[in-house]
Amino acid sequence: MDLTVVAYVIYLLISIGLTVWVARTLSRNGRVFIGDVLQGNEKLADAVNQLLVVGFYLVNIGFVTLYLRSADEIVAARGLFEALSVKLGVVLLVLGFMHLANVWVLNKMRRRGIMERQGTPPVAPQGWTTPQRWTAPTGA
Repeated sequence: MDLTVVAYVIYLLISIGLTVWVARTLSRNGRVFIGDVLQGNEKLADAVNQLLVVGFYLVNIGFVTLYLRSADEIVAARGLFEALSVKLGVVLLVLGFMHLANVWVLNKMRRRGIMERQGTPPVAPQGWTTPQRWTAPTGA
C-alpha cells in the first residue's frame, strides 16, 4: 500500500477525532455560559449550543478535508511522520484558534447579559452639577 494513502487515513482519523473531542468539550462546558446569557431559558440555550456545535463541525471538518491533499509523495516512514506532524500541527492550531474564538464569543455574550441584568453603568459617575432652573427665552 502507498504510504501517502496511509498518511491520509491516519490524518483523517486523528483530525476528525480531535475535532469531535473539542466540539463535545465546547458543547458541554459552553452550555453553562449560554444558559447564563439567556437567563435560564434551557430550550433556547440547548438550541443555540447545538447550532454552535454544528457550525464548529462544518468549519473544522471542512478545513481538515481541504487540507488533506499532499503535494509530495511519501516513500518512507520518516516522510510519513513528517507529513503527519505538519498536517496535524496545522489542524491543532486551527482547532485551538476556533476554541479560543468560541470562548471569546461566549464570554462576550455572558458579559453583555450580566450588564443588561444589572442595569447600572459599569463606571460610577465622576462629577456632579447643580440642577439649574429652566427659564423661557426672551425676545422675538
